Amino acid sequence: MKADLKDKKVLVIGSGLSGVGSVNLLNKVGAIPVMLEENTKVSETDIRNKLHEEDREKTTIIIGEISDEVLDTIALTVPSPAVPLDAPTVMRIKAKNIPIWSEIELAYNFAKGKVVAITGTNGKTTTTTLVGEIMKAHFGKCYVVGNIGVSYAESALEMDENSVTVGEISSFQLEAVDNFHANVSAILNITPDHLNRHHTMECYVSMKENITNKQTKDDTCVLNYDNEYTKDFGSRCPAKVVFFSTSQELTDGFYLKGEDIFMSTAGNAMKVMNIHDMNLVGLCNVENVMAAIAMSLAMGVPLATILNVIRDFKAVEHRIEFVATKRGVDYYNDSKGTNPDAAIQGIRAMSKPTILIGGGYDKGSEYDEWIECFGDKVKLLVLIGQTREKIAECAKKHGFTNYVFKDTYEEALEYCTEMAESGDAVLLSPACASWDMFPNYETRGKKFKEYVNKISE
Repeated sequence: MKADLKDKKVLVIGSGLSGVGSVNLLNKVGAIPVMLEENTKVSETDIRNKLHEEDREKTTIIIGEISDEVLDTIALTVPSPAVPLDAPTVMRIKAKNIPIWSEIELAYNFAKGKVVAITGTNGKTTTTTLVGEIMKAHFGKCYVVGNIGVSYAESALEMDENSVTVGEISSFQLEAVDNFHANVSAILNITPDHLNRHHTMECYVSMKENITNKQTKDDTCVLNYDNEYTKDFGSRCPAKVVFFSTSQELTDGFYLKGEDIFMSTAGNAMKVMNIHDMNLVGLCNVENVMAAIAMSLAMGVPLATILNVIRDFKAVEHRIEFVATKRGVDYYNDSKGTNPDAAIQGIRAMSKPTILIGGGYDKGSEYDEWIECFGDKVKLLVLIGQTREKIAECAKKHGFTNYVFKDTYEEALEYCTEMAESGDAVLLSPACASWDMFPNYETRGKKFKEYVNKISE
């Protein structure tokens, strides 16, 4: 269903990837986009240079605050994912009863073809990338979009009835969806995260569940049986549910038994693959692979095609990514471990005594379970960033006292190299976002890899 936005003024808030993609789409469908950038340090020239050349002059750009006079001319608002729906400007928009769509909703209204949508606190990027590769192998025309760093809106008009869109969808992007309808969806897991934005777990969980809003029993939703929130949602989910588990055998669904993944239907189980046939490490990646198999089968992809792609698939950059062995020490980049639960998976994947780099921007997380999983694996914790004192207090509470503070990222990396002995691992898995020191986790991870690759033998 294509919305008719021709000649209507649409306000896009934020000039990042999502905002720019939305403006480019709106210009193509004949709408009149108005871009609002509330950060006054951003220049209008920089914003215009991000837009398609033919659209630069016909897009109105407002930096700072938007007036009521302009708001009264707006027919629709598309806030970027980074803009909370309780932000002052958005509250003014709500008070004027102007409809609000996320970029995902806007893009969906103009896109075509089938949709696979993946959310969850952790594992989204790996699973989305893997499913995308599987869809490309079978269907050919596939778009991998969303929170993975590719604007859905930017690609929407290129899609046709035969294409498949695989979307990594964050809770922020699910705050304002209405018609968005995935043929196959997945909620990989839900653990506390982004509570500074969503305020309560109930709100955060409900945002994740929004991914199934328009699904029916003709559609499929893949859920984690081992996670209390997703297991509970199974009984309320509007779609046909397929569960996966690494902890118990399921009568229906996918499960891990020993080192083999099984698929069971009404109690009839068949072995699908051995986990050593994949290049990914850690139990979290066994979950991601099971979810990917379940989604791909629901999309009609033959199992042989799925397994061929999985066997060749390498770890996603910044997610428990092996960087190099230097002086007998293995270095792993898990910069995408931006919350405690993701960082727990990073530690579980380590098989050697580990020096761990932690800390960063405070998203309101608690660190007890992360510290508890250190066991005798983490020999030293090097703390940086805004959360370092908070993490240190939590570590002391749990009897872990072998930690140090470093003021800069570079100092932390140098200290790890000094302290690491042959046979150790150094793991960047901060359990925090990067925004206090870096623009994003990718920059943090790239800096880590650059440093490691310069270490002399």
